Amino acid sequence: MATGGGAKSAAYVLLLVNLVLFFIVTVIAAWAMNHGIERSRETASVLSIPLRIFPIYFPMGNMGTGFFVIFSLIAGVVGIATSLTGLHNVFQWDAPSLHTAAASSLVSWSLTLLSMGLACKEIELGWTTGNLRTLETITIIVSATQLFSTCAIQAGVEEAIAEKMAGRY
Repeated sequence: MATGGGAKSAAYVLLLVNLVLFFIVTVIAAWAMNHGIERSRETASVLSIPLRIFPIYFPMGNMGTGFFVIFSLIAGVVGIATSLTGLHNVFQWDAPSLHTAAASSLVSWSLTLLSMGLACKEIELGWTTGNLRTLETITIIVSATQLFSTCAIQAGVEEAIAEKMAGRY
């Protein structure tokens, strides 16, 4: 059994931090989605035809807000699931569990990077409210912590492979 103390404790702490951050992202994105659905009918009725038929129109922010909110919500939900299963897999700390945690962490990080790219575009376009700025900031922060978490889990995978090759596993 792998006994990496440093990588295991780092992965555990980062997964807990990610769980909290992804929960915040999910809550804010769900609020923005609900707000957009409730208010889009009344605000879209005064727009010109091309904008009125745009399927992802949000009454706040700019034209990139709809995509950003949707992908943030997806990244948040997948991130919560990844963090919960990753905590379980890191707690077990054996090669198959670590490989599973590394794969799901990589998928979650890729979705978070997509959401971060849309957050950067949203920041570039401007005209966002305080809640969207909070979502943009936390999305950028969680993409960095997810990267560190993925690296810590991958360090555990490498350690488990090295122990297995050395015959101590």
